[in-house]
Amino acid sequence: MLTGPILPTLLRLALPNILALVAATLTGIAETSYIGILGTAPLAAMALVFPFVMLTQMFSSGAMGGGVSSAVARALGAGGQERAQALALHALAIGGIAGIVNALVFVYGGPAIYRLLGGRDEVLREAIAYSDVLFWGAVLVWLCNSLMSVLRGTGNMRVPSTVILGICIVQIVLGGSLSLGLGPFPRLGMPGVAAGYLTAYGCGLGFLLWYFLAGRSRVRIAWRGVSFNREMFFDILKVGAVACLSPLQSILTILIITGLIARFGTEALAGYGIGVRLEFLLIPIAFGVGVAAVPMVGMAIGAGLVERARRVTWTAGAVSGLGIGVLGIIIAFVPDLWAGLFTNDQAVLSVARHFLQIVGPAFGIYGAGLALYFASQGSGNVLGPVLATTLRLVLVAVVGALLVEGDAPLDGVFWLIGGAMLAYGFTVAGAIYVTSWAKPAA
Repeated sequence: MLTGPILPTLLRLALPNILALVAATLTGIAETSYIGILGTAPLAAMALVFPFVMLTQMFSSGAMGGGVSSAVARALGAGGQERAQALALHALAIGGIAGIVNALVFVYGGPAIYRLLGGRDEVLREAIAYSDVLFWGAVLVWLCNSLMSVLRGTGNMRVPSTVILGICIVQIVLGGSLSLGLGPFPRLGMPGVAAGYLTAYGCGLGFLLWYFLAGRSRVRIAWRGVSFNREMFFDILKVGAVACLSPLQSILTILIITGLIARFGTEALAGYGIGVRLEFLLIPIAFGVGVAAVPMVGMAIGAGLVERARRVTWTAGAVSGLGIGVLGIIIAFVPDLWAGLFTNDQAVLSVARHFLQIVGPAFGIYGAGLALYFASQGSGNVLGPVLATTLRLVLVAVVGALLVEGDAPLDGVFWLIGGAMLAYGFTVAGAIYVTSWAKPAA
């Protein structure tokens, strides 16, 4: 981690993450398919709740999880084994408290949120039935992701990725069985989908607790002899809490873009949905590479090897940008390779083609920016990359309003989306370039 060749080490760490995240994406597709069997109202209910399920994942794994991995990695890089063990306990405390808050917000505030988003009658009832079961168990998701983040901070990517694969399998089998009433299981509908999701995470959490208690992890959790202190909470939260702003702003950006495109009708929304689905499929590459870089950067910072930490970060950005960029350019030149998989409607296909031709070339820079953002978590300096997300949100909101006022065509919105992606990627890179990273004080 501190002396090995950067690129081979990074790729070896990234591959398990990418495979696990692709499996998670496929799980979402499978879940959508059996919810579709339940009917149109459950599908619409899922559309209302799903953004907040994803927000929970982004908070607990990508944002706060990055703060946990960063703190543990920096402690290990500085030779602080006992500190790393104490940080693991603090991470569990943060995960437990955040999970409870998460549950209270969406169990008691969820119905009002879903009404605000347009949920009515049967759709609203289905959304609440699904949400109530799922979010009461949000603490399981937070604790499970917290423990996986501790392991990633030690450089162990295989066990968290294996756990994610196991969670995906249990979620597909049990969620489908409980929702549809397959075999000996009762037909529970949407609550069955949520029960399958929570049971899968409960199994994952149980395995991880056993893994730590059995002493198999490089960092054990200091269950005894450690008192909670403000400095260790701050070491995690200075990255994790700030990073939580990024997914919030990303969700707002998506909502604004969706509103802009909805003005052009159903075909425009459907075509945009096909195009943006490719973006969501490519994001796991950036996440997998970026998360793999976090322990390499963190340990290098902890050991005082600042120059190596920067080389790891730029390498992660280059790998992600190149991989995603090549795919984006290919699809931009031959959009039907992707768009043709989902529809034969020529009006919808035309919109999807235009989206991919305009936005596809920007995927590489956007993917590089995402990987740089995650890698920067390892340094403990994440404010600049988070502000890049703010810039993207402001750009979409302001220019989007001008496009509406000027009655701009649909392609104008697509050019805005691509331009905002480029602005995000270059701003993240610039923020990292001008930020001074230094070895933390002892």
